[in-house]
Amino acid sequence: MNVLLWHVHGSWTTSFVHGRHRYLVPVTPDRGPYGLGRARTYPWPGNAVEVTPQDLAGADVDLVILQRPDELELAEQWLGRRPGRDVPAIYVEHNTPKGDVPNTRHPMADRDDLLLVHVTHFNELFWDNGGTRTAVVEHGIVPPAVEWTGELDRLAVVTNEPVRRWRVTGTDLMPRFAQVAPLDVFGMGVAGLPAALAARGGPTAHPVTGYDDLPQDGMHEEVARRRAYLHLCRWTSLGLSLIEAMSIGMPVVALATTEAVDAVPPDAGVLSTRVDTLIEAARWLATDRDAAHRLGARGREVAKERFGLDRFLADWERLMEEETCASR
Repeated sequence: MNVLLWHVHGSWTTSFVHGRHRYLVPVTPDRGPYGLGRARTYPWPGNAVEVTPQDLAGADVDLVILQRPDELELAEQWLGRRPGRDVPAIYVEHNTPKGDVPNTRHPMADRDDLLLVHVTHFNELFWDNGGTRTAVVEHGIVPPAVEWTGELDRLAVVTNEPVRRWRVTGTDLMPRFAQVAPLDVFGMGVAGLPAALAARGGPTAHPVTGYDDLPQDGMHEEVARRRAYLHLCRWTSLGLSLIEAMSIGMPVVALATTEAVDAVPPDAGVLSTRVDTLIEAARWLATDRDAAHRLGARGREVAKERFGLDRFLADWERLMEEETCASR
């Protein structure tokens, strides 16, 4: 099957293109948001191939995977065919709703020409999907090639744009955890984080250090050396970095919000909406390596069972076959 999809979310797309199909990934000269092409910091297999808009005009495409509303019109322009009418289409919603939650209406609500797939049950519940057919395919990850060592008495966070997004990513909470242990923050747009925290949050007992946009394998190696993983996002779908941390064998300290409540069982980490409880958990794990190992080992089992790549690809294979067969 030839599947057209844009490179939008690197980690999710990395898992998706590990399937058995041929994945057509648009590329433009500027490698902008609608023509990013193949990933440069994630390991993608050879069956994910770059195609230009000109290539798509005559391309044999069996299914279109949409992830942003603008892609509907763009796909029609580039293919010369209407997604959902002339070629089967699935819309993947990665995000929690914005705006008037829980009354936020999904942009694909009340459509009869496509399937709307959410990546968490929380998202399907909180979006107003109208009469559009929906399904949930939970995340699956390519397992990191490293294991937790916890040799450094430091805490790790993986997040993108923490200065711009601030309260969404729980950036305002970071100084409170930096009173417990040094805090290392990995991701895109973190270079200016220490200065922003110093200006807005004041001095801390331990430093906050930003590691900006490391290659994925290098980031995994560094995160695995930290004692525990912090998940401080107030409003996010379900960070793949949280699942990756669990699969490495890291103990998790997380806000009990959105899908994290269901993804992390009590014996794999500490979840709470009471920040003081999480701070005490971070202090406990920073000093008790055996407890950290015990929680992390259970988290690794959960991640393997629930968020394994084989399960993810099997779920997607079934949905794609159903949609293309129904179209035929």
